[in-house]
Amino acid sequence: MSKLRAAVIGLGVGEEHIAGYEAHPDCEVVAICDLSAERLAEVGERHPELRRTDRPDELLRDPEVDVVSVASYDDAHFEQVKTALEHGKHVFVEKPLCLHESEAEQIHALLREHSGLRLSSNLPLRASPRFVLLREMIERGELGDIYYLEGDYDYGRLQKITEGWRGDLDYYSVVLGGAVHMVDLLLWLTGDRVKRATAAGNQIASRGTKFRFPDLVVGTLELEGGAIAKVSANFGCVHPHFHGVKVFGTEGTFINGLDQATVWKRVDGAPESTAIDLPYPGITKSDLIPSFVDSIVGNGPARVSAEEVLATMAACFAMERALEDRAPVEVKGFV
Repeated sequence: MSKLRAAVIGLGVGEEHIAGYEAHPDCEVVAICDLSAERLAEVGERHPELRRTDRPDELLRDPEVDVVSVASYDDAHFEQVKTALEHGKHVFVEKPLCLHESEAEQIHALLREHSGLRLSSNLPLRASPRFVLLREMIERGELGDIYYLEGDYDYGRLQKITEGWRGDLDYYSVVLGGAVHMVDLLLWLTGDRVKRATAAGNQIASRGTKFRFPDLVVGTLELEGGAIAKVSANFGCVHPHFHGVKVFGTEGTFINGLDQATVWKRVDGAPESTAIDLPYPGITKSDLIPSFVDSIVGNGPARVSAEEVLATMAACFAMERALEDRAPVEVKGFV
């Protein structure tokens, strides 16, 4: 079989995707795209063998391209994913998949219509060695029955929404741009789904700037298995960029820290701690791509399936609606 031909659109984080495709023996990158002539030239100098264009549609419609990475600004994701699927291309998209529930419904319909196509999204916390170990501990029952989880996305880089491109968009969501990582991680850890969400937020940290949306959102998620999860997206915090994870079970507790994680278990009636110093985050932006390519060529499932992407998005959209309605919202699945 000839190699899959991949193209990358958006050369910020998208430049890191190139290494992911090139690491797979059945794939090669053939083209790159960015709207910025300067950025396109800069990346092109590092990859002179690749075709360059500043027109995304040229690659999305090109019959010589089999796989597309969509790493453009958030508001461009839906149209680019939609066009790629309509033209028979597999899609690896940076989070979020799209910005609106109706768009996710259209993407789901296209995936059903083109059942041979694969789609995944870049949710790389699943590959973090610390969280891989945590999932194994949960699966082995070492923490007992899981009843409460916390996932805090402490962004710690307020200037990226007050000065960068995020503040220029017609709509930007810290839930879809940040909390989505924590929702996906907690669902992956538990193998569960969300049935109901509540949320509240404010815009104190970015008040008086060009950013016009909540920079803090905190939600509660009721999982189908009975556990409760608290998820936050805190873009205004004065704190290193960090993914705070706590998992509480009947037999133990896991807490992720900046330097190490800690597992607490009851010994002779008292809690005793064990330090876990596996790398965190210990990941790159290209780690999920080889398994995505594997799913295309029939060598196994992607580490993040399209169904999982849509389940995470459904929970995030429920948080968005709960934030707007100030009331609990039932999660709508994509069927």
